Amino acid sequence: MGKARTHPMTHITRRMFEFLEPICLVTYFADECNEELAALGHRTYWDGYFAAVPHRWEECRRRSCTRPSTAFSKGEAARHIPSAWETIPPEASVAARERGSAASLRRILSDELVNNPGLVRAAGLTTKAAMSAPTEGRVMYAAMRTLPVPSDPAARLWHSATMLREHRSDGHIAALVGARIGGIEAHVLSALEQGIQPPESFGRIHHLPKKRLATVMDGLRQRGLVDSDGRFTDTGRATKHRIETLTDELAIPPYEALSPDELDELIAALEPITSVLVAAGSQ
Repeated sequence: MGKARTHPMTHITRRMFEFLEPICLVTYFADECNEELAALGHRTYWDGYFAAVPHRWEECRRRSCTRPSTAFSKGEAARHIPSAWETIPPEASVAARERGSAASLRRILSDELVNNPGLVRAAGLTTKAAMSAPTEGRVMYAAMRTLPVPSDPAARLWHSATMLREHRSDGHIAALVGARIGGIEAHVLSALEQGIQPPESFGRIHHLPKKRLATVMDGLRQRGLVDSDGRFTDTGRATKHRIETLTDELAIPPYEALSPDELDELIAALEPITSVLVAAGSQ
């Protein structure tokens, strides 16, 4: 049986992820977003984090607000939502998130890049891509699509980059589900890919009960994904590779809205922006 072929667009989606992720990360690494959310009255970082993510709010209320994401353990969102919405409307938190994130971009990039035609063009092309994909099966992306696109170029670039991030994230979750990898298991595989040993020490999961982590590791061993020392087996590494490849493939639809020349133009416009953000650690 021959080696599976990858879609010719997957290298584009991987490059775009690398270019856009530093734009999105200002929301979590820089101070302005946290300051905006704290000013609204959110008591903790995680209250603001969950309250500002544009879920399908009523659906979340009906389903006890457990976000369908691998980023958090079961019930973690429910510890913050709906309590974080009881005194602060979710729409206000979403707006604060956008204000703070755009302010971070302006500060880090400085006037030279913020006022450059390249940023305006990058924002326009990113928005064209972000508004072009089907929403079926894309819960978080569909929620982002319901929000108005900002007119300010820096805010528009952040907003559209975040839409594309959520689109990719929805696809990543589908890839994980298809591989029968749960949330904590996904973090273990991610930790191993980053060279973190033991993987249970990874920041996203180290606080979980040791018994629960031991059960997860035992399950991965039984499936042949990790060895007795808690390290990747060849099967585990191949499984992780298949998940990432499928994630890249599932991220293709937005970029099909751009012509080859527009994709080249977008990459050229994003290069100096991403370079500055990476150097600053998006903070």
